[in-house]
Amino acid sequence: MLCNLSASDELLTKAAYRRELVRNQSARCLAAYVYAAAGAGESSTDLVYSGHGLIAENGIVLGESERFRFEDALLVSQIDVDKLAAERRRNSTFFGTIPPRPTRSIAFELGQPTGHVSKLRRRFSQHPFVPSDATRRDEYCQEIFAIQSTGLARRIRHTSARQVVIGISGGLDSTLALLVALEAFGRLGLDKRGIIGVTMPGPGTSARTLLNARQLMQTLGVTQREIPIGLAVEQHLHDIEHPKGQHDVTYENTQARERTQVLMDIANQVGGLVVGTGDLSEAALGWCTFNADHMSMYHVNIGVPKTLVRHLVIWTAHTRHVGETRAILEDVAATPVSPELLPPNADGTITQRTESIIGPYELHDFFLYHLVRGGFRPRKILWLAEHTFTGKYDAESLKRHLRTFISRFFSQQYKRSSMPDGPKVGSVGLSPRSDWRMPSDAESSAWLAELG
Repeated sequence: MLCNLSASDELLTKAAYRRELVRNQSARCLAAYVYAAAGAGESSTDLVYSGHGLIAENGIVLGESERFRFEDALLVSQIDVDKLAAERRRNSTFFGTIPPRPTRSIAFELGQPTGHVSKLRRRFSQHPFVPSDATRRDEYCQEIFAIQSTGLARRIRHTSARQVVIGISGGLDSTLALLVALEAFGRLGLDKRGIIGVTMPGPGTSARTLLNARQLMQTLGVTQREIPIGLAVEQHLHDIEHPKGQHDVTYENTQARERTQVLMDIANQVGGLVVGTGDLSEAALGWCTFNADHMSMYHVNIGVPKTLVRHLVIWTAHTRHVGETRAILEDVAATPVSPELLPPNADGTITQRTESIIGPYELHDFFLYHLVRGGFRPRKILWLAEHTFTGKYDAESLKRHLRTFISRFFSQQYKRSSMPDGPKVGSVGLSPRSDWRMPSDAESSAWLAELG
């Protein structure tokens, strides 16, 4: 009987992988395998534990516990040791030392391929973080949502907080953070009015996102606050003698930092914590304002790439909500991604679109996956992209966007080096406390030179 007390954290698809490992190991050893993982109450910093329990016998899973519970759980089954002993008596593996059979070694050299390898015979997904199969995608979303909400619930329990504060912009990331908070409060049995959603219209806020933010908070039944920041931003720009009408990075970052100050101060007022909204793709690109939306007391979305955030919002809309709330969530998912830090058009529509500035998120997520998960060189990543996105982006555009990704990925590491705690949900994570240890002063020149 093999007994494994494990501190294995929970990641996307890891439960199924773990189940197969336990089952296969019990079959390989003709034994019973009893597995108990650290519980949800032991989650901390960037890791979420689920309390996964398994009992397997000779390749058959006899029992499996419910994951992500904060309550104690007992998993009980019976092991037929006589049957296992009989199986071992019949299996030659356990007869003792068997003389090795003679082998023959054949030496050869594997040379470099000749000619130009122009055709890629295997397929790579354009969206490696998002399963193409709808059923599997729904399973991913359910698992990620459980990891996010468990991590946040654990932090709330640990701090004895009864309230959390979230800046609601009407965009994808803040909407997902709000939905996760709602799930965490439900699991903890807390009143959802303890979720304080704060919308802070400023010089760049569009009519569409402001309306969605207001209506979403109202239909979900959380505490709603609206604090315009226009006058505060104007006063601050005046105080630092910033030229009026100069819409540069100072103008944009002033708004982001004003919003974070408001959220932090409200959290102090109510004795709660600020839930951050930034996602994995933004962390990779440094597409956040240092000491503003870059900072919070817990970052629930930090393990979720942008291409998956949209699917999570849609999945939640269709599995947990109906009517007006579902319609609002669908419109949020259809809204162009924007920081909304520049004045909108005359008709109130969004004038600043993120992907028009830094490039498509589907490409950046593709680059991120193969750089971090595969450990590939820039030249190979570009080669894969050229084959994978044939007919969608030309070679020059792909090279330009990859250069942008590499430049930002290296130059913005200092933000990741000081980012807050948040749950890791998949095989790609950028927390400096776990998977990603990169000097803030690392040079990108060799990487860019390889691209030519």
